[in-house]
Parts: sequence; structure tokens; C-alpha cells
Amino acid sequence: MSTQDWVLHVDLDQFLAAVEIARHPELRGRPVVVGGAGDPTARGVVATASYEARAYGVHSGMPLRTAAKRCPDAVFLPSDAPAYEEVSERVMAALRELPVVVEVVGWDEAFLGARTDDPEALAGRVRETVAERTGLSCSVGIGDNKHRAKLATGFAKPAGVARLTAATWREVMDHRPTDALWGIGGKTRHKLADAGIRTVAELAAADPAELAVLFGPRLGPYFRLLAHGAGDRDVTATPYVPRSRSRETTFQHDLDDVDELREHLRRLARRVADDVTAEGRPAARVAIKVRFAPFITRTRSVTLPAPTSDAAELDRAAQAVFGLFELDRPVRLLGVRAEFAGE
Repeated sequence: MSTQDWVLHVDLDQFLAAVEIARHPELRGRPVVVGGAGDPTARGVVATASYEARAYGVHSGMPLRTAAKRCPDAVFLPSDAPAYEEVSERVMAALRELPVVVEVVGWDEAFLGARTDDPEALAGRVRETVAERTGLSCSVGIGDNKHRAKLATGFAKPAGVARLTAATWREVMDHRPTDALWGIGGKTRHKLADAGIRTVAELAAADPAELAVLFGPRLGPYFRLLAHGAGDRDVTATPYVPRSRSRETTFQHDLDDVDELREHLRRLARRVADDVTAEGRPAARVAIKVRFAPFITRTRSVTLPAPTSDAAELDRAAQAVFGLFELDRPVRLLGVRAEFAGE
């Protein structure tokens, strides 16, 4: 096997749940659901479910109450962001000790760039290193670009290694639905299906001009490139830097009192301001998310006159953006996001 450049994608299996199980070994083998305040009778959504819980149909983004109905024996735990960040940092530090370039893309995943004649052996070493240093399991996808490596990870889960390259692309991907591609979601899949394009092979053979009419001159042809397996090969050793800081709250009861909502908004804005100050970078934009009952979500944002970390300025901007919403129905969730300058 000749030496060449490879991209490996590392994805920590059921990460949030795995961290909690590592802290509470008595939960091993039981269905565990992490999300919100850990109260299945309260408003909130599932952040992560263990594989045992997923077997009951519990998945990320599902309301906690629905998860409790599907899996009444599940253990519900609150999200603990500082704990997850600490474990993630240990994982990434361990990966950086290997002969690879590490590009962190989130708490639980990273791309690795490596020159090797045996990528499977390197992937095995990655899995062993993560397990030894943190006790966590991970899956590793091997590819000749990031797109293929990312998709290969899906085939490797849980706790395995898989390879996807240009040589095997059509055999593995042609028959799959279009949303099997990294970057195509459910809405795009439905729109493609309405145009008679249902599989990756059909998307790869589609007329770029017709796709441009459907999705725009840049996005349409880009989807066709994805169907051919195209993707970035460059792995950059830059530390993961958050693009924004956000806080949100889900109310126990839908609220329609504007003054009460604005007070909640003020508290969220203060917490975001603290996060921005701790990050040491000024915010350039402020965005507000409002989820109306039952599940209609709207987001609006504004660019600040000048980047700032000042709590009063961020609060004023948040209140101004909130005033742009038409509050014609009760609110169940409110969120504030500060986007950093230069992002």
C-alpha cells in the first residue's frame, strides 16, 4: 500500500450521554437521555440519547416529554456544558499527540490530516488513544476528502472504522437518498424529489442549469458536486473557536406578557454578555430566537454600530430586535445569540 494523504473524521459516540455514563457507571447499559434541566415533565428537547434510548425511537431535538412517552424507563439528566467542554478538550489534546493535523469542528468531532500507507491502522490507533485517555468510544471515517471521510464515519458507527473514497463512491452511494450526502437536509431532499431526483446517482446526473433554477446559481450546481463526492481535502490545524455565544430558555408555560418576556430577554442578554466578556472577543451582531406555540420558530438579528462586549449595549440591541417580532401568539422559548466580530 503506497503512502498518501488521507483525511480521517473522528466522531465521539453518543458523546454527551457517554460523558454522563462515565461519571455515573451505574447507568451503563440503561437508556439515558440528556437535555434541558433533565426533567421530562418540563419543556425542553433531547440533546443526546444513548444507543439504548435510541432503540425506542428517542433522538436529538425531540421534546423531552415525547422521549419520556417513548421510553418511560429512561434516565433523564440535565445538560452540563462545562463538563462536556472539559472532556472534549482532553480528547483533542490526545489527538494532537498523534502524527496528524487536528482540525476541531465541535465538542465531539474533528478532522485529522495524515500521510500514511495504512489509514486503517492509524484509525485504530486513534480509537485506542481516545479510549485510553478518556474512556470514551469513537468512530473513525477514512476518506480522500472531508466529505467522504464524514460520510464514512456514519458507516463506521458505533465504535468502528470505515473507508469511503472515489474508487468506492458510486457503489456505496449511488442508490442512497439525496439526504445521505453531507450538506443536504430533509427540506432539500423533498424539493429534489418533487423535481424527480431521489437518489445520489440521479442528483449526480442532473442538469446543473436545472438545479440552478431550483436552488440558485451557486447552490444548485454545488449539490450536484456533492453527489459526485466532491469535498475539501485541506485539514487546517486551527483551534476550534466559537463563532458565537448564545443562551436560551424554554418556559414551563407559554408566555404572552410582553413585559415578562422582555425581562427574561434582559436576563439572557446579561448571561450572553458575560460569555462574550469571558471569550475576550467583541460581538458584532445580536440575534433573537423566538419559538411560538406550538413549534413555530422565528429568528431576527441586527448588526451592532460597533463591536462591543458591553452588557448594556447588547441588552439594548436584544430589546430592539425583539421589538421586530409580531407577538401574535404565546411564546414557549426565547434565545439570545451574540455573533463575534470577524465571523
